[in-house]
Amino acid sequence: MRAWNRARLLWGYLTRKPRLNALPVEYIVETTAKCNIYCPMCPRETHKQPKEDMTDAVFERLVRESGESAEHMMLIGLGEPLLDPKIYDRIEFCEKHRISTLLSTNGTLLDEKAAARLLATPLEHITLSFDGATAESFEFYRKGARYERVRDNFVRFAGMKARLKSKLQVVVQMVRMEKNWDEVEDFERYWRSVPGVDQTRVKADETNLMNPEGGHAPADFAHPCHYLWRGPMYIKHNGDAYPCCQSYMLDGAPVGRIGEQPLAEIFNSPAMQEMRKLHAEGRAGEIGICAKCRTSIPHPVLVAGSLIFHGRTVRKLLPLVEKLAYWTRMPLRLLRPAKQARPQARDLVRINGQKD
Repeated sequence: MRAWNRARLLWGYLTRKPRLNALPVEYIVETTAKCNIYCPMCPRETHKQPKEDMTDAVFERLVRESGESAEHMMLIGLGEPLLDPKIYDRIEFCEKHRISTLLSTNGTLLDEKAAARLLATPLEHITLSFDGATAESFEFYRKGARYERVRDNFVRFAGMKARLKSKLQVVVQMVRMEKNWDEVEDFERYWRSVPGVDQTRVKADETNLMNPEGGHAPADFAHPCHYLWRGPMYIKHNGDAYPCCQSYMLDGAPVGRIGEQPLAEIFNSPAMQEMRKLHAEGRAGEIGICAKCRTSIPHPVLVAGSLIFHGRTVRKLLPLVEKLAYWTRMPLRLLRPAKQARPQARDLVRINGQKD
């Protein structure tokens, strides 16, 4: 069923169909809107969030409706996942429906008890966010978090994972911004030496808060955005569904709500079909949220590859693609990154695997 769903998505993308007889392969699911730190580059600072969690009714309906087609759910959003008291149960619920899961955490709550609970779940991937190689830069971007405490939490978690011989993929990620710009080498040197860390990732800031003049140039829309055909769709804690994670942050309107309409109807809502139509015609710049977006638009070759393989395989291959994009020029043309003020093209993203 999942392979057939991907085939239909691929055909719809290649033929630029606005209406699809399939469902996304990926979802970003905000199981909580609560967070415990302040980050100046985070959209929650301009989009105030309630202290609420996603209800079981919304979450379970989403999983059940997507269960025959979804391959990956990122249980993240504008909240800290470890503030969701049901996060461990939600990971298990996805596993029962053969959907792999990913978390990203700021690490403030990842004490030994939480680490043990997470490692006991079937979670497949976790991103440990660590935006700096010094206390000064880290605590500037992660206000309310303490450099040494979070670092120690991450080191302990990775060590526990290594001792348990867990297959959980652990990635330590830094978003490269002005105050940590020159800390990349120190960041990678330290985290690549930590047992249990599989990869380090340095990526560009894709929000418009620290660099509001960012966005796509007309030439970036030579190819339609893959998000509209394959996902991930972004599901807010209240069930509101958005075409992608950027659409909410850029003040777009929801295209439906889980529980009020069938998922297939939301994915083929008039708004979604109109966006696909404009992207297919090379007129995506007419869509306000797309014109302001800074997320890369891959070449159709890469999009096709992401639909030929199962989502789990795509997740494993993605670091290789991004690493090629960093070290060579040709893949950069395939990725078509949005322009930035300070970064050079080769600084879009950088990923390194763990040393032997």
